Order: sequence, then C-alpha cells, then structure tokens
Amino acid sequence: MVLVTGGTGLVGSHLLFELSKSQLKIRALYRTKQTIEKVKTVFSFYSNQGDDFFNRIEWLEADLEDLPKLETAFEGVTHVYHCAALISFDPSAYYKLRKTNVTGTANIVNLSIINGVQKLCYVSSIATLGFDPVKITEDTNWSSEDSQSVYAMTKHEAEMEVWRGIQEGVPSVIVNPGVILGPGFFDSGSGLLFKRVYKGLKHYTSGVSGYVAVGDVIKSMIFLMNSDLKNERYIMVAENISFLELLTLISKGLNQHPPQKAVGNFVLSIAWRLDWLTHLLTGKKRKLTKNLCKTLTKKSYYSSDKFLKTNTAFKFKPISEEVSEVCQLFSKTV
Repeated sequence: MVLVTGGTGLVGSHLLFELSKSQLKIRALYRTKQTIEKVKTVFSFYSNQGDDFFNRIEWLEADLEDLPKLETAFEGVTHVYHCAALISFDPSAYYKLRKTNVTGTANIVNLSIINGVQKLCYVSSIATLGFDPVKITEDTNWSSEDSQSVYAMTKHEAEMEVWRGIQEGVPSVIVNPGVILGPGFFDSGSGLLFKRVYKGLKHYTSGVSGYVAVGDVIKSMIFLMNSDLKNERYIMVAENISFLELLTLISKGLNQHPPQKAVGNFVLSIAWRLDWLTHLLTGKKRKLTKNLCKTLTKKSYYSSDKFLKTNTAFKFKPISEEVSEVCQLFSKTV
C-alpha cells in the first residue's frame, strides 16, 4: 500500500494520476471534500478515463496533526510520498507553518518508524538550500544566520525530521524542486502567475530562479522510490531563468503583452514597508514581505547534476514547452 499526503495539491494530484495507472494500492489523505474536486479536474487533463483512475484511490480524511486518524492511514502502508505542506511567506503565519510543515512531518516520520515503512519520499523545496552566487547544489551550506523566510525555515526543520527518521531506520529520499509549473491550481502558488499575467502585468523584477515541470518532479519521485537510492537529497530544476523570461513566456502563451517596467530594490523596499503598515493597521494578510522582495531580486542558479548522474536517461522538459501547455489549459478555465 502506498500512502500519499497532500494528495489534493499540485504535486500530490499529479502524483496520484501517475500512480493510479499502475496496479499499486493507493491511499491518499485529504482535508476537505471540495479539494478532491480539483484532483478530478487534474485527472481530466490527461485522460478520458480520469474517473476510472480516480476511483482506484482510497481517500481518507485526515489532518497531519490528527494522530488517531494518521495511525489508521498507516495501516498496511509500505511506502510513503509526503507531499503535504503549507506555503506562506507571511511572518505572522510562522506558527501555523510550523504545525503543518514541522509537526506534521514529524508525525509522518514517527509513524513511518513505528510501522516499519520500507521507504519515504519527502517533497521539500529549493528554499531550504544555501546560497552560492555561481552554482547552488545539495551541498551548498544552509545558514540560519541569513535572513530566511518563515516558509524556508519550517521546510528546513521538516527536512531535519526526515533525516532523524533516516537515523532511526526509515530509508528516505528528499527532492528539492524549483518553482513547480503545472496546471490545475491557478488560485495559488505558481498558478497565480498565469492568472496575473492574463489580467495584465506591467512590472517585473530582476531575479533569477530555478523552474521545473510538475511532470518531471513526479517522474523523478517515482524513479527514486523504485530505485535502490536512499538517504540522499536531489535538486529538481530544469532551467534557471529570469522572472522576465518566465513572464514573457506566459504572456506569449496567453496572448498578452509582456511586462515592460522593471522594479528595483528602492521601490520594493518602500512597497514591503507599506504592506507591513497595511497589515498592522487593518490586519490584512501580508502580500509582500522583506524576504520575498529579497527573493524577487536575487539571482539563484541551481544544479540538478546529482540527479542526472543517477538517471542518465532522464531529460527535463523545456520550461517553454511546459508553460505553453499550462497556458492552453488555463485558457479553457477563463
């Protein structure tokens, strides 16, 4: 039995589609019935038999902090894909992030130990990696002294829980994907970029980051779980491109004008302070934090050489191709 946490998210839903094409017994966790509908939508993108594949999954309502339900979820489980996570860069969400990302992962690890799980795959992020101006690898040192986002801090702590599980006998692999691009979730994460470009986006920042198609993340996870590789982490980045390049690709795919106005550090420094003041006076959620502004102008170049050396037949999908396909599917939703 394979257990998938975060089955109603971008990575989890695409992973479930791939797994459901096999003869594996699959159990997936969800929090609300409304989120399951998004999974059905994702399945419909790839097959006319989406309902048949969907019905092969055993769904269980469970929160990562609900130990009694999690204990039930682990019955008969041999392999775990831990995809569930909360994403937020709002400092006020720190304790909420800790509950899901750190405590939730600790619970998954502990139950994996207790139930003798044969292998665990944890979906982390490039946010947990250190910084090097030339090339960032799995060995680039993380520094807690750097100004890290609350999201990065909690994902880093979650990775530490997985390493603890490894020391206590649970073979595991950790994947660190770049910004994941894929269809089905246009109200959150990278999907919001497509919606914002569609509505008209005039400004861009100078940053560079790593990007990867969701399908490549899924293929790499399944490959690692089926291999003898264990107790390692792997960066999953197809290309390092500028934000302007990405926004231009999306603009082309949606027949919109690409952004023309660059936003520099000075304007961003004012913007995040105004955002903080608005939050202080009105209680509204933060949209632009100091850490996020730093990320928007940072030039980060990630290397996936470690993974490619373990799977020499693997080739990452070009980002231009993934963006084009996502744009086509997005256009059907508006």
